[in-house]
Amino acid sequence: MPRIENDIKLDFKDVLLRPKRSTLKSRSEVDLMRSFTFRNSKGSYTGIPIIAANMDTVGTFEMALALHQFSLFTTVHKHYTVDDWVEFAAKHPECVEVPRLFSFYSVPTFVRLKQNRESKLCVFQAGNVVTGEMVEELILAGADIIKVGIGPGSVCTTRKKTGVGYPQLSAVIECADAAHGLGGHIISDGGCTCPGDVSKAFGAGADFVMLGGMLAGHLESSGEIIEKNGKKYKLFYGMSSDTAMKKHAGGVAEYRASEGKTVEVPYKGPVGETIRDILGGVRSTCTYVGAGKLKELSRRTTFIRVTQQLNTVFGNDS
Repeated sequence: MPRIENDIKLDFKDVLLRPKRSTLKSRSEVDLMRSFTFRNSKGSYTGIPIIAANMDTVGTFEMALALHQFSLFTTVHKHYTVDDWVEFAAKHPECVEVPRLFSFYSVPTFVRLKQNRESKLCVFQAGNVVTGEMVEELILAGADIIKVGIGPGSVCTTRKKTGVGYPQLSAVIECADAAHGLGGHIISDGGCTCPGDVSKAFGAGADFVMLGGMLAGHLESSGEIIEKNGKKYKLFYGMSSDTAMKKHAGGVAEYRASEGKTVEVPYKGPVGETIRDILGGVRSTCTYVGAGKLKELSRRTTFIRVTQQLNTVFGNDS
């Protein structure tokens, strides 16, 4: 029999972080670097744990080079050829060191994960899931990092096409609790529209935050610049969209539906300024709640439910 869970589940738009007493004198004092040692592979990572999504308009070699300058990393999309990789790795070995690039698996992956664990291969990531029990299952099957999020992305239509999903803030809170109880880690994947959302994801317990739409439309994003009425745009699309499947698989298979859309994103120039804005916002969050380090943010976070995020009398921009 179907059943209804009556507990309210929340998204980033439903909360704000409560400011707390702080002894920090400047945002420059905040340390955003994190170091992790992974449960199953015993691999390690050090850097600012914000990730460019493995979408072919975002997860490019050019994005990897730009983000590496800020100690961020990029999950490069899977459609480059072996020759492309060899050439890139030869020129930029600093950007392809393990575990900078993670192996991505889809669920269900239990057999493959167990085989990989037995063969002692390197860092593993699995997803996407939104429940604590699936997080636990995947970690126990050999995954180090679980990607959390079904349907929150700006060009994802999974919720519309399938009716399946989970509000991202609650998903992160619940999945982080499950993962951390077993010594695992999670990525919050999707739903961030502004630097404040990135802070909320970290505050909710995410170890890493993955960004797609916020990094779309930049110089380092793939695709040609489109000019319309004197303005410049770049295409951005979900990897389950008609556009992506026609490009990489010849079209949408008869047995499935497209679960992504294609949009024209205003051209934003080099990604560096956007990254500085995001990192500056997260540092400010830490200052407001008294967290001297990013790793302290979740322990200093109290969310308050709200009915309004912003004063929009002059619009939602900026």
